[in-house]
Amino acid sequence: MRLWDVTDPARPKRRGKPLTGHIHWVWSVAFSPDGRILASGSEDMSVRLWDVTDPGRPQPLGQPLTGHGGSAWSVAFFPDGRILASGSGDRAVRLWDVTDPGRPRPIGKPFRDHAGRVVSVAFSPDGRTLASASRDETVRLWDVTDLARPQPLGQPLAGHTYAAVSVAFSPDGRTLASASHDMTVRLWRL
Repeated sequence: MRLWDVTDPARPKRRGKPLTGHIHWVWSVAFSPDGRILASGSEDMSVRLWDVTDPGRPQPLGQPLTGHGGSAWSVAFFPDGRILASGSGDRAVRLWDVTDPGRPRPIGKPFRDHAGRVVSVAFSPDGRTLASASRDETVRLWDVTDLARPQPLGQPLAGHTYAAVSVAFSPDGRTLASASHDMTVRLWRL
């Protein structure tokens, strides 16, 4: 992984040394809302946190977050930055308390309702809902108001004819976009 200064997008500059620590491919990265922490998810089944307060000298934070039984395909921060979600090849989503990023801890048990890898996760702007996209061709919505006991909301959003690979909420949280290997993007009114 590498950090880039894109102040001048026509001339991006490398910042510091590459961030190393994962022992396999890195699939996903996400900045915390305040920009001080970077999370990364990897084929090595771990999630790592990095202090990027000084982008020229990024530092690892704490131990790798482990607990997935498959690649950590996707990471996303809660809107206030204190919670991190990760989606995995073990068909599960995990939540992590990163209030103290040097000592992150899992919240509750992994939640599963997909029949395939979870390759993308995203929180709604208000933090009440988490979306997950899966290779099972569906998108799931989760009520995460009780972080220790997330609950599926309704039926899976179905319509893709191949793996759903990305999800994103609109800024007002009323529309969800999902992308798929079926070469489509679908918009879901929530």
